Amino acid sequence: MEIKSAKFIKGVVGPDAVLDDGTPQIAFIGRSNVGKSSVINSLTGQKALARTSSFPGRTTEINIFLINESFYLIDLPGYGYARTSHDVRLDLRERINWYLFMSHYEQKKVILIIDAKVGFTDNDIEILQALESRNKDIVIVANKIDKIRPSKVKDQLKTIQDLALGHKVVPYSSKKRIGLKELNREAFN
Repeated sequence: MEIKSAKFIKGVVGPDAVLDDGTPQIAFIGRSNVGKSSVINSLTGQKALARTSSFPGRTTEINIFLINESFYLIDLPGYGYARTSHDVRLDLRERINWYLFMSHYEQKKVILIIDAKVGFTDNDIEILQALESRNKDIVIVANKIDKIRPSKVKDQLKTIQDLALGHKVVPYSSKKRIGLKELNREAFN
């Protein structure tokens, strides 16, 4: 799908009328600093649509973007490490759990972003299993694939795919635009 328009609607921390308006939702989730915002920016072709930061835990709200006036792209806070207080980390975890697992909101797809070089962490596997247990339609993005030495890419992708519970894994690099067309096809169709 060609993305012709993308705009930030608002950040929310709980139930909101905009999430209840019937617009399909595609959620992006991943560890803090895994590159969710960079993936969103590269997919939409807008460098500053989602705020990027080297500071783990920058996204604290559930950010809602309207794409092509037809669906919402939902940027969830990162899980795992964040350079914030313990209480804030707990709030972020609760916000993620509420939106994905306890609210009545349906996601057309959930895009789980992992660091290709690191592979699946325990937190990534925990989220993947929770998504799977609720029958979510999941696509896994192995982001930052360009950070792996070319001779190691094939083995690392096999290791990731072996842990992916049968879900599609898209090798991706926001910086080098690797996997852009494939992720667009997997996420939006």
